[in-house]
Amino acid sequence: MNRRSFLGASAAAASVIAITGCSRGGGGGGGVTFLIDNDPSAVAGAEALTEAFNSSQEEYTFSVDTRPGGTEGDNLVKTRLSTQDMPDVFVYNSGSLFQAIRPTQNLTDLSDQPWVSRLQESFVPAVSAEDKVYGAPYGGASAGGIMYHRPTYEKLGLEIPRTWDDFIANCQAAHAEGVTGIIQSFGDTWTSQLLVLGDFHNVAANNPDFAEQYTAHQIGFATDPNALRGFEHTAEVCSSDFINEDYVSATYQQAIGYVAAGEGAHYPILSSAVAEIAASTPDLVEDLGFFAIPGEDAAKNGLTIWLPSGMYVPAFAENPDAALAFIEFVTSQEGLDILAAEAPPTGPYMVTDVDLPAEVPTATKDLQVYFDTEGATTPALEFLSPIKGPNLENILIELGTGSIDAKTAAQNYDKDVEKQAQQLGLEGW
Repeated sequence: MNRRSFLGASAAAASVIAITGCSRGGGGGGGVTFLIDNDPSAVAGAEALTEAFNSSQEEYTFSVDTRPGGTEGDNLVKTRLSTQDMPDVFVYNSGSLFQAIRPTQNLTDLSDQPWVSRLQESFVPAVSAEDKVYGAPYGGASAGGIMYHRPTYEKLGLEIPRTWDDFIANCQAAHAEGVTGIIQSFGDTWTSQLLVLGDFHNVAANNPDFAEQYTAHQIGFATDPNALRGFEHTAEVCSSDFINEDYVSATYQQAIGYVAAGEGAHYPILSSAVAEIAASTPDLVEDLGFFAIPGEDAAKNGLTIWLPSGMYVPAFAENPDAALAFIEFVTSQEGLDILAAEAPPTGPYMVTDVDLPAEVPTATKDLQVYFDTEGATTPALEFLSPIKGPNLENILIELGTGSIDAKTAAQNYDKDVEKQAQQLGLEGW
């Protein structure tokens, strides 16, 4: 899953990689197709998986086909399902976008598969409809939180903050020593959303019914003080003296470079940034750590997570037995080890008996602590509610540059989601 689809925005199309494969699987033990998005690391992982699976048995032969990411890819998936022209196994979003492809009508019920009992509890609702499981996790989870520079913390004797006030104190301590306290990168507007979307664990910890009430139009970001805090925190850091001077124009790539090099102490971002640094500047990746966006109560400290995409089987699959055998392989220790070698995980796996590889970066291992602690992870709101307005990043840019205040920004976002909810035909809107 690319970072823009994590945040509900359209992905920039990656270069298309031509892969030979059938658009539909053949009959019996013939060719079967595995459809994924065309991100290069996704293609490499899928090719490695199909090659290993093909070598492990003689009954089925899988090949890989690709689709675009973002809105174009969403539309293609919906079209191919509606025309019954979908390969026998495909990867697509979990959560609200999964619900939008009408799983009870278009997908095969996988509830009786052996790997279902091994799923992390937090993943099951994201691929379920009417109490039936329709998807298996593809790869690991990710998180929204704070990437930080470990040598700076060690030099200044700082501890991982468990409250927002402690976090601000750490930013100020770094600034006092000539290190930028916090990095923002509004040059890539999607990154403006992390202090709001990544704060959802804190919202839910204070109001476990928020997602349900939000979907029913009983509550909003402007009317719930816990949900409003993400907007307030955005305004606070952007008006501080410890933010990078170029935060309005800085890009995502510049921002992760600042923190990796120790020029900045903190960067609110997705944990997938760690994998990008590991690929581009591997000598710096062990200087990075990752922690949850702190809330007001240290006892409720926890992490907002973005669940991995799911693997699905169309209801009209020509080779359902082959599809089920392949999914079982991909969810095994062997399958996930193969996938990790080509597409390193950005967080823990969603099957309970498979650990992260020993060689993943320390910052990725930092996430496991939250998953191992009861009640310390919460799926992002987009996995619990179908409502996410398209203009959040633009509203937060206005907020972060001082054009509007936090309450106005939250009110504007509540208006933004109202339009989408009405388009979805939800009750109460």
